[in-house]
Amino acid sequence: MKTNKEKMLSGEIYNALDSELANERKRAKALCFEYNQLHPDQKGKRQQKLSSLLAKAVKPTIEPMFQCDYGYNIQVGANFYANHNCTILDGAPVTIGDNVMLGPGVTISTTTHPLSAAARNQGQTEAKPVTIGDNVWIGMGAQILPGVNIGDNAVIAAGAVVTADIAINSLAVGVPATVIRRIESTELT
Repeated sequence: MKTNKEKMLSGEIYNALDSELANERKRAKALCFEYNQLHPDQKGKRQQKLSSLLAKAVKPTIEPMFQCDYGYNIQVGANFYANHNCTILDGAPVTIGDNVMLGPGVTISTTTHPLSAAARNQGQTEAKPVTIGDNVWIGMGAQILPGVNIGDNAVIAAGAVVTADIAINSLAVGVPATVIRRIESTELT
């Protein structure tokens, strides 16, 4: 029989109230707290904390107050920048490419819950991976929902709620986010 962690990692419905998962979230919260309290000049210690927390990160810049659920499901590429108050709920893998910028208050969530109140009250949860390509800019306050893939060079406007995949070289705006135009090759340089 699979543990709830194994179920979570394989994309099955799992119980988020499970003690193993609760302890792993507690560990991540403690590391986030320690990271967020470090002085901006303590770059070495900040990178050490992120290395302890994230699965893969190539010297990212993440401003306080950063929050995540587990950390071990988050991979970020080179030149990653997350402005203040970034939240990544990583029950499933969150894979972020190179040269990605997140505005302040961006939320990326892989987790979702059933419509049934009884099931939610029992801790039933499902997590779906989120993938963000290279050279993506996600504006202030945008929300990226479970299972979404955002293609290379896409721009997500401030306040957008991304509920479905966004193609490469696209500008998406609104709630729910809608592609309003293609970003031309002359705009990519």
